[in-house]
Amino acid sequence: MGKSEKKADTETEKSEQGGDYESKKKFCSVIAKPLADEKLCKKVYKLAKKASKRKQIRRGVKEVVKALRKNTKGICILAGDISPIDVLTHIPIVCEDHKIQYIYVPSKEDLGAAALSKRPTSCLLVLPKPIKGGEGDEAEAKEFAEAYTEVEKKIKAAQIVF
Repeated sequence: MGKSEKKADTETEKSEQGGDYESKKKFCSVIAKPLADEKLCKKVYKLAKKASKRKQIRRGVKEVVKALRKNTKGICILAGDISPIDVLTHIPIVCEDHKIQYIYVPSKEDLGAAALSKRPTSCLLVLPKPIKGGEGDEAEAKEFAEAYTEVEKKIKAAQIVF
């Protein structure tokens, strides 16, 4: 594959991703509100990727609900295209009870990929601090903290006040 072929492939991918959000949005459930817009989706996926690298994440319904019941703070990210939707309809209620921000994204496949998982993921809980003090690089920690607060503010603006 030559340089021009690679360039054409990346341009095709970018153009597909533009309309991709709208096509994925069609498969979302009616109750998937607040649904992140395209710009916020990218930020949420980027935050999930950083959190996964730093081990500041809980993935899957069972793990997320367990963390929420233990009063763990964070941002809850839910996939809007889960079928049957009854699998995760209780999570927003638990989030509201514990005053935790939550947002829906259109695709479970993209959410799983952002969490550095090979499988689609129905929900994630991004934690503000690492589990068991595994800090690592300070610059990386500062970058994560900035991304976390930015996404938190945007979700708060998109969400109905409870």
